Amino acid sequence: MARAAHVIVAGGGPTGAVAALACAQRGFRVTVLEADTGIDDNPRAATTHPSTLEYLAQLGFIDEFIAAGLVCRYFQFWDRDTRSRVAQFDHELLRDETPYPYAVQTEQHKLVQMIVPRLAAIDGCSFSFGAEVAGVEQDADGVTVTVRRNVGTGEAAQAAATEVLRADWLIAADGGRSTVRKLLDVPFEGFTFPERFTVLTTLHDFERSLGCCWRNYLAGSQEWAMIFKVAGDDMQGRWRAVMPTRETESDEQALADASVLSRLRGLDPACELDQVVHRKTYNVHQRVAAHFRVGRVYLAGDASHLNNPIGGLGLNCGIHDAMELVETLEAARDGASEERLDRYTRRRRTLNMEFIQEQTINNKKRLEEKDPAARQRRLDELRQTEADPARQKAFLLRTSLIASVRRAATIE
Repeated sequence: MARAAHVIVAGGGPTGAVAALACAQRGFRVTVLEADTGIDDNPRAATTHPSTLEYLAQLGFIDEFIAAGLVCRYFQFWDRDTRSRVAQFDHELLRDETPYPYAVQTEQHKLVQMIVPRLAAIDGCSFSFGAEVAGVEQDADGVTVTVRRNVGTGEAAQAAATEVLRADWLIAADGGRSTVRKLLDVPFEGFTFPERFTVLTTLHDFERSLGCCWRNYLAGSQEWAMIFKVAGDDMQGRWRAVMPTRETESDEQALADASVLSRLRGLDPACELDQVVHRKTYNVHQRVAAHFRVGRVYLAGDASHLNNPIGGLGLNCGIHDAMELVETLEAARDGASEERLDRYTRRRRTLNMEFIQEQTINNKKRLEEKDPAARQRRLDELRQTEADPARQKAFLLRTSLIASVRRAATIE
């Protein structure tokens, strides 16, 4: 029996996990190396768009994934200054375009939790925690990866054991600070926003208080915000509120009790501090790698592109990367030409620039616009788009990344 082609995946987040399972299901031997000692269950991305649900259905557990989250037919834009709804968009308009005319709010760690046991059940495949990529070399026949095992931080730190693994290809899905990307010396082009984002998770029910839906974007002349509902591990529901920090504000100041309560009560005076279950700030980037492929190494997810989270496109784009990449590796296994293998970069980098970067930057500008006339024009445009079914459908095709998938298919 011929030896199964071997793929190493650096990074066990949602992009790496999806890529790993999709590869395993297509006959590859897969080794996932995740530097953390367990699945990161901190509040991260949660919105999964219709186009991405179609990809997850191919992996065979779409019903479980949907059941672990919240089905969101609508999303809304609000004028924070007047506390009034500007527009509502209805995914039902996409019923003839996709089997999933809705978004699903399932936290990304749940996706990884579903994949790990499925991957482990496939012969020749493994998912290793506490395994950090420390070195990468490649030649015409494969990739050599140096791994430090049992890597932790603080009290969990242990003496690291070094191991060398050999594979046919390496997928770098190891996040925005990607070690693999740095080892390959691939430029990460773009910029970092001067303000950080603050994310607060609360048990307060904004839907009951404000009459909003489960996904909301609030445009404000003084401060914008996003509020959306997730199921939580207990399936009891909780809300995340995302807002910008001031450029001069430290993390400690932004996350102090008084600041947290002030921010939440700026959204809804009924909020209480004892309902807050998580608080965090993070830097926000708009960056794209100069190359998504270097020989037998491919970049995917945050390792290849970063964007602000307004619109929920980063996680989705990473999963799209993973599914395109599996087709690319199948072609490589069959001896495809360099031109064919470079199609991964042509498609994914182009789509990231045309859809993800442009769209997320525009999403942020729409919410944070301070010039009164320009702000009014942006809000009026949303109202006009909602009022015209054809325009609304075109808008939804783009926000759901269905248009992105169709555009990718035209790039050879």
